[in-house]
Amino acid sequence: MNVAAAAFVLAPALALGSFLNVVVARVPARRSLLRPPSSCGSCSREILWRDNIPVVSYVLLKGRCRHCEARVSALYPLVELVAAALIVACVAVFGPTPEAALAVGFCAVLVTLSAIDIQLRIVPNRIVLPAAVAVLVLHTAIDPSPEWVVSALAASGALFAVVLAYPKGLGMGDVKLAILLGAALGSSVSVALMLGLFAALVPAVALVARYGAAEARKMAVPLVPFLSLGAIVALFVGERILDAYLSLF
Repeated sequence: MNVAAAAFVLAPALALGSFLNVVVARVPARRSLLRPPSSCGSCSREILWRDNIPVVSYVLLKGRCRHCEARVSALYPLVELVAAALIVACVAVFGPTPEAALAVGFCAVLVTLSAIDIQLRIVPNRIVLPAAVAVLVLHTAIDPSPEWVVSALAASGALFAVVLAYPKGLGMGDVKLAILLGAALGSSVSVALMLGLFAALVPAVALVARYGAAEARKMAVPLVPFLSLGAIVALFVGERILDAYLSLF
């Protein structure tokens, strides 16, 4: 474990998490990431630097805007905390290596797409497709192997087959996300998909139990957070899980 390196990146990781909130808010709306400066979504007043400190400002302001006291979504500090925790974990596990940098970028994209899917139920092409291409190119450069492209095609093909069989359950955004997962995880993408789809069954079953099958079908469950959860597990322990499973045969 690279504890010293992980501790060193904590503050930058929180700052990156704060920037990811900007991406979540602006990319789906096709707005600039740089202009205008961060502002309140209710009163449009510019957010002061002291009110833009990751997590800390949210706690001190009790989740409200300083000027109009409008409530700020708890998703903002959650994105910052989750992103920072994953980045620190990547450095702790992989050390100061190119693999760690690739893992950090991968996790940052997963957090961003998950937050967008939770809020808007979409997977923006402007994020997922460039990220998939970048991860595929970088992973191939770091570890030259056909595994990354083969896994990307296999994962997307598997989810595309599910879309054809059950179009109301998955969308093409999930298929495009699978390209990214395969490019980053290689053969461990099977673990990510299995865990992610299984985890998504939990809220689906809960909705059916509470509202009945007819009403539950009308309620969309965001799939990206669950696929991302499976991908994160696969990133850190996917090979061990896959080896343990294959050893049963």
